[in-house]
Amino acid sequence: MVSSPFRAKGSQVVTYLLGVALFSISFLVFLNASVSFVITDLIGQKKRVGDAVGSLGFADELVALVACPLWGLLSDRLGVRWVCTIGYAIVGISLFVFVQAKNVYPDLLLARMFFSIGGAATSTMVTAVLPTMTARSQHSSSDEIYSNPTLEPVPHSSTSSTTRSGTSQIAGLVGMFTGCGALVALGVFLPLPARFQHNGSTSAEAIQHSYYIVGGIALAVAIVCSFGLMNLAGEENKGWRSLFHTRTTPTHNQGIQDKLPSYWRLFTSAFKLGFTDIEIGLGYLGGFVARASSVGISLFIPLYINAYFISNGLCRDTPGSVPSDIKEQCKRAYTVAAMLTGVSQLIALICAPIFGALDGRFRRYNAPLLFSSLAGVIGYILFARVKNPDPKNGGSESIFGIVALLGISQIGAIVCSLSMLGRGIERPDSTEVASRGEEERDLTRGDDEGAPLITPSGGSTPGQNSRRHLKGSIAGLYSLAGGAGILLLTKLGGILFDKWSTGAPFYMLAIFNGILLFVVTTCGVVEQMNKLRQE
Repeated sequence: MVSSPFRAKGSQVVTYLLGVALFSISFLVFLNASVSFVITDLIGQKKRVGDAVGSLGFADELVALVACPLWGLLSDRLGVRWVCTIGYAIVGISLFVFVQAKNVYPDLLLARMFFSIGGAATSTMVTAVLPTMTARSQHSSSDEIYSNPTLEPVPHSSTSSTTRSGTSQIAGLVGMFTGCGALVALGVFLPLPARFQHNGSTSAEAIQHSYYIVGGIALAVAIVCSFGLMNLAGEENKGWRSLFHTRTTPTHNQGIQDKLPSYWRLFTSAFKLGFTDIEIGLGYLGGFVARASSVGISLFIPLYINAYFISNGLCRDTPGSVPSDIKEQCKRAYTVAAMLTGVSQLIALICAPIFGALDGRFRRYNAPLLFSSLAGVIGYILFARVKNPDPKNGGSESIFGIVALLGISQIGAIVCSLSMLGRGIERPDSTEVASRGEEERDLTRGDDEGAPLITPSGGSTPGQNSRRHLKGSIAGLYSLAGGAGILLLTKLGGILFDKWSTGAPFYMLAIFNGILLFVVTTCGVVEQMNKLRQE
């Protein structure tokens, strides 16, 4: 019988997977895919549509770069439940506001920036909530110890091994549900305008009605998160009162008030862990590569195919044409792009739980991440050298194998980086344990007569949860690294695409994966050498 990797309540697990993870990118995918139609059909701008879409996307990423770490810091005081709720509420309201715009600048720009603030919260919380799914409740742990003061502690190595394996499995499920969320956006949300038009609505009305429905769904998800994520393990002392207070509220079993770290200390501690902890550092780097890979597949593969068809005279190139016309002008290019990106994402969806299982079982040398980064190096180099991407008109069917490698590389980086962050958060920090231990001894000195011999192991116990109070800050920096990867690839890759080679973005992604491969290999060798020295 296979044991569940979750320790959270069933309602919390369902909310996390079917709420937070599933819809974390659904609304962003819908917005990105439909924003051009808002500009052309609702606002009525028919020229410089590409420039407007690009500027809105760039502004979105700039806001997200700042908002992601801020939401992470806030979640370490406010709690992941409230950040999820507020984030999805902002997303829903921003979608309502989006279709009230009368022009691109400033109306649509401000609405897109408002959406980005909410989207940053939801994407960051996918990572921040994950450690709570394998954490024990503070009250259940302390009650168990106080009811049996002579209870023998469970060996830490056994508990740690089980928790880390569970974290990897959950990361695989998160990757799968996130991929399903993109399919929900493309298969359910995006066809809505066509359905409204089929029922007699004008194109502008169809866009508005679609945004109202999707915005309403976002608000419904916010309500579900507010109830479904209540009483998460490790979140006991967080809430609105903790935003500006400096000390926690003592628990019913402990008369100890822990001093809350400042926001600056939360940020710097999470930042330093990227250099002092192998798993968290690799998690940040993996997030950089994963987000860049996602954009490489969704943005640059269609652009590469479109450029091939136009340069070879296979499309009727009409300057200033809107996206709805492009499908008719170059229908085969659109079909090939959809087919190749679809195959890549399908392979990624299938491989997500597989990587979760492998990462939990084969952690030596970080073998799953090694394999995915190697697949990325090979796949992106091969794709950049493809002469004809159309397998039915002179091209090779090996293109399907190449895009499969891209999908494997993308999902491997996503799942393994999430898993590494989760394991890194669960790992005790000896420095933090020592400092907090001194604080507690000072606070309890002279008042410890009759105290139990075993300290209650709850959410704030030193040594067990010494990094859980940083999970939001770590998640924010993880999202920040991913946003940096997107900005670097889209801006530099786009420039090199136009001025040097259409394969330039894919060579950049091969370099990114090569750096990840080198760092993972180096860290694995160093870690094994240290173990041999200790033996």
